[in-house]
Amino acid sequence: MTIRVLLVDDQPLIRSGFRALLDVEDDIEVVAEAADGSEGLALAREHLPDIALIDIRMPVVDGIEATRRIAADPALTRVHVVILTNYGLDEYVLNALRAGAAGFLVKDIQPEDFLHAIRVAARGDALLAPSITRKLINRYVTQPLHPGAHTVLTRLTNREREAVALVAQGLSNDQIAGRMTISPMTAKTHINRAMTKLHVRDRAQLVVLAYESGLVSPGNS
Repeated sequence: MTIRVLLVDDQPLIRSGFRALLDVEDDIEVVAEAADGSEGLALAREHLPDIALIDIRMPVVDGIEATRRIAADPALTRVHVVILTNYGLDEYVLNALRAGAAGFLVKDIQPEDFLHAIRVAARGDALLAPSITRKLINRYVTQPLHPGAHTVLTRLTNREREAVALVAQGLSNDQIAGRMTISPMTAKTHINRAMTKLHVRDRAQLVVLAYESGLVSPGNS
């Protein structure tokens, strides 16, 4: 299956560099380019890409707002947003994850890691390695940011809460299955049901919610 990619960045040179990397891959196709979030949103609706690579800071409509609008559009539920940033882990990245991004990449990433990340995001997996998750939580989510967030966890069964906590620690489905002594398919089912009940798009938002709600704390990550 070909992975369809939309590039959204206000710097033509950056877009050209990413396109050059992607165009030589047999399983990846760049379907469109945009110079700001507003144009990117329109092209996302037109082309329905698998991945939207969106710069976090742009004129007209920035990456966070573009991500929020994509996440809120029922016609774009299959579009996975990956945020591009020059700045590494900062509050803009956290806001983008809250807005619905599947993950983020720093623009000085190695080409082979960039291509791997595109394929990971296309599978629907969050681009949040355990080390990145720990940095994110230690810097920004040391306290629940939404006082009522813990109440949403009452919608989950005990096993679903356990699975969500393990997702927040950066574990894969296979690792979660091993911890819970269940099959990987059952682990995936628990996670998908939790995402449905909590109204989150993907594992990245699930991680943020787990920490904001107090289900998991930095000390036990």
